[in-house]
Amino acid sequence: MITSVNRRATASELKGDWETNPRWRGIKRDYTAEDVCRLRGTVHIEHTLATRGAQKLWQMMHERPFVNSLGALTGNQAMQQVKAGLPAIYMSGWQVAADANDAGQMYPDQSLYPADSVPNVVRRINNTLLRADQLYHAEGSDEIDWLAPIVADAESGFGGVLNAFELMKAMIEAGTAGVHFEDQLSSVKKCGHMGGKVLIPTQEAVQKLNAARLAADTLDVPTVLMARTDAEAANLLTSEVDENDKPFITGERTAEGYYRVRAGFDQAVSRGLAYARYADMIWCETGTPDLVFAQKYAEAIRKVYPDKMLAYNCSPSFNWRKNLDAATIAKFQRELGAMGYKFQFVTLAGFHVLNYGMFELAKGYAHEQMSAYVRLQDAEFAAEAMGYTATRHQREVGAGYFDAVTQAVQGQQSSTTALSGSTEEAQFEDAPQKVAAVG
Repeated sequence: MITSVNRRATASELKGDWETNPRWRGIKRDYTAEDVCRLRGTVHIEHTLATRGAQKLWQMMHERPFVNSLGALTGNQAMQQVKAGLPAIYMSGWQVAADANDAGQMYPDQSLYPADSVPNVVRRINNTLLRADQLYHAEGSDEIDWLAPIVADAESGFGGVLNAFELMKAMIEAGTAGVHFEDQLSSVKKCGHMGGKVLIPTQEAVQKLNAARLAADTLDVPTVLMARTDAEAANLLTSEVDENDKPFITGERTAEGYYRVRAGFDQAVSRGLAYARYADMIWCETGTPDLVFAQKYAEAIRKVYPDKMLAYNCSPSFNWRKNLDAATIAKFQRELGAMGYKFQFVTLAGFHVLNYGMFELAKGYAHEQMSAYVRLQDAEFAAEAMGYTATRHQREVGAGYFDAVTQAVQGQQSSTTALSGSTEEAQFEDAPQKVAAVG
């Protein structure tokens, strides 16, 4: 008879954990521990990367003034972020829509891509980070913790509560540490900095958060759940059913039948307070980088929920120099951290660095040919003093690791290893030094 080596908690034990574990302080669930146990099945699959990432992210947000992150578009971008010392990785649905979705299309940020696209990119990034861990460990260097937690964008859930439940499961199975859901209508979802945003009723958004938490509980992973509201700018609503929304309804209807609402600070606070019982963090999408607004919003949420953490989108959609002076830009994230914004991120960093970097190189190459490319190579060589190693691209992606596999299989007698005798070995002088993460 086969017995489980990892016993699952009983309903009584699970309920006790929810009531006594500081991790769940202030968190409301509209389902029971018995519901979770009934939905788990009998096979306990351990989601190591998701659990490890969620625990690490939660700990960092409590120990550090703030955790800052850049949006990554590829595994290699995430790998360079970790090597450079960033503590976490952000996975933007916007970037996936633009250039990394499973439809193979270029889309705007309007939930047009297949719903499994973000989990699939998260999986690719984690596979890259696992390879880096294997490579460096094989070389005898364990100074870098490569598996940085990934916070991923679930958009509006791509449908109703069942869609949110399944999407959250897919995120966890891919190894995601944190996931955020927003309160827009999925079928007409827009980027937070586009017009025409339509809100769903507050209670429907709460149900999606509840569904996401149920998915995490069912998989036995303490995923960090973030609730985003677009109510500061969104002036349309699908239904007047929710009492929480009625103070903001103007009475006007659109041609599609949507209700017009008064967008702004009060509506955003109302939504944030409603979500705070169900989410670990609250994010209010804003139109400008505004420390005064951020302070007022944080105070409004934390007056009711004093320990509730917040998240802030340091968006590339903002013209930072047009809105803020250099001194304010320099202190911006520190100021936010002091207000309680513990996770801060530049959503589209991968998109912008990829496009600008390639445009700059291509423009020079078109006019100066190899002189332009060698400038890039010179910059890479200069960056090696700071820990950059991708100049030696074969080694960077694991050639040495698979040489070690070949040698192990062939009793250290292989004559077909890849790095030995390569142009990289001959022309790039010394092997890269083992480096610790910066910061």
